[in-house]
Amino acid sequence: MKYSPNNRVFREYKLNQKYNDIYQKSIQNREEFWKNISENIFWYKKPTKILNSDKPPFYKWFEDGVTNTCYNALDLHIDEGRGNKLAIIYDSPITGTKKNITYNELRDKVALFAGALKNQGVNKGDRVIIYMPMIPEAVIAMLACGRIGAVHSVVFGGFAANELASRIDDSKAKLLVTASCGYEPGRTVHYKPLVNKALELANHKPDKCIIFQREKDKAELDSKIDITWENAHKNAKPAECEKMNANEYAYILYTSGTTGLPKGIVRDIGGHIVALKWTMKNIYNINQDDVWWSASDIGWIVGHSYIVYAPLFYGCTTVLFEGKPVGTPDAGVFWRVISEHKVKSLFTAPTAIRAIKKEDPNGEFFKKYDLSKFDKLFLAGERADPDTIKWFEKLSNSPVIDHWWQTETSWAITSDCTGIESFPVKYGSAFKPVPGYDLKVLNSEGKEVGPGKMGDIVVKLPLPPGTFPTLWGADKRYKENYMSTYPGYYQTYDAGHIDEDGYVWIMSRTDDIINVAGHRLSTGAIEEVLAELNQDSPSEQNQSENVSMTGSEPSSMPVNAANDMMDMEPDLDIPPQMDIEYDSSELTENTWMKKMKKPLIVLVLCFIVFNPSVRQWLGNSLPRVFGTASGMMARQGQVLLLSTIVGVLFFATNLLD
Repeated sequence: MKYSPNNRVFREYKLNQKYNDIYQKSIQNREEFWKNISENIFWYKKPTKILNSDKPPFYKWFEDGVTNTCYNALDLHIDEGRGNKLAIIYDSPITGTKKNITYNELRDKVALFAGALKNQGVNKGDRVIIYMPMIPEAVIAMLACGRIGAVHSVVFGGFAANELASRIDDSKAKLLVTASCGYEPGRTVHYKPLVNKALELANHKPDKCIIFQREKDKAELDSKIDITWENAHKNAKPAECEKMNANEYAYILYTSGTTGLPKGIVRDIGGHIVALKWTMKNIYNINQDDVWWSASDIGWIVGHSYIVYAPLFYGCTTVLFEGKPVGTPDAGVFWRVISEHKVKSLFTAPTAIRAIKKEDPNGEFFKKYDLSKFDKLFLAGERADPDTIKWFEKLSNSPVIDHWWQTETSWAITSDCTGIESFPVKYGSAFKPVPGYDLKVLNSEGKEVGPGKMGDIVVKLPLPPGTFPTLWGADKRYKENYMSTYPGYYQTYDAGHIDEDGYVWIMSRTDDIINVAGHRLSTGAIEEVLAELNQDSPSEQNQSENVSMTGSEPSSMPVNAANDMMDMEPDLDIPPQMDIEYDSSELTENTWMKKMKKPLIVLVLCFIVFNPSVRQWLGNSLPRVFGTASGMMARQGQVLLLSTIVGVLFFATNLLD
């Protein structure tokens, strides 16, 4: 028996409450909270077990529920009479192609390709690698996997052959879906040679490779393994939706691991649908009649969640963009897309906005377009420096929401929940915890610290639905990597603090903290001081932009480099900066250099001196230096040596004055 959502009950549950009330209910009565929200999706069998906590940290949401990803993304809206509504607006300035696809059209294409997959022997539970550019066929392939219960693993088109091979091996993919090429400004990336090399390197060999031949660049095929997209459809019949248990997997998304092995983040079907559908209204304040645009790539988590799944679960229109923020053809392409397609909100990385700002600092392109329908800009994936945020706010007269989330979570951990209750911007903060995330800041002993105190940011278990229940084939690694440092908590590997108003400030990765004489200095705080100094220096202002220490590129980089950055996997763990006021309006170039040199030399050398590795080296070396000297003498010698170095250090820096 099918169970369809009761939209009226869901809307009343949300709209009659404000943020604090909803947040507290999500933490104190989490099962009731998520049970109510789960009423808003389609179930073949409605779940009676909302949360299974029997084997922490392996929690299970909606354990006995039965549903289907593709049905919730497409068929549900058609059954409710919205089949003629636009599902996808495909806009490719790089090829000069535009295409509108309705929910009816998309469902038919997906069902037929799902039948084609079945004809190639792909069944429920099989893995399918998707290695595609930003074209509608990539979305069709993803949804077709969901329709028949196959587990897709999307790999960014053009990713290195060895990385593709490692994902084929780890997933044991039954089939690979790719295209002949992808297009970048000024160049064509031929996928088939990369696929061939990956298949050569991989120990596991997929049965078949389905290739979509792009019109202007066709690949040479190997008849033993390759089949064209068109030929795969021959004799295929539209496939119906497979009934799936809520805890079966929708997809695997690999991230690079520190051990050389990729980490396969998995997403369970039920929680994925429930959480992502909820976010579209509650976090982003999108309505079903709105057009939403996430300017990312389907190879990354932002593309999975907010190009494909969340907007389609919700039933609005999503923009699929094949292009770059600059160079396709110019720095006005984002504004053209927003104006032409009446986009309500844009979600992108700060890299994109900085690249546009560099090319068009006065917003001349912006002035050419009507952006009256535009409401908000959402940023994530890296540092969003306050200067860039303020530039866009002044240019557009629109709010900028910088929020924080990770590949592991698939949706925001902190944000301004604009569909519930909006809060004032604090430049540099990532706003407040999103309902469902019990966020804490702990010291190295695992004790909670007070407001404004730096520490490790963690989430008290269980994680909410839609996050990652484990790693693909690696339960032990999941537990050891994420859940062992602070038992009972998910370790985000980010450091920061929560202020007295409940705003979260993400300052650094935990391995980027410099511990100097007991003081925890984050790269975020240091970077912001440098950025403010650089920004206020009259002689430098026209030559360079803010410099980042944690992965965000300077916005003065060449256009091609900025575009290449857009192709890199966004590190959603890299947070917004702290906005530290620094009055340097009277600085001359000489005094600026002096003020820069002293703190930089002090910080770097203090880091070297007080680094545990240095202390360990000294501890091992000094006994050999002193020969038969006692351990006490060695320790005294170590202290004396350190004191001497620090004294010389400060004397040397004073010479800079």
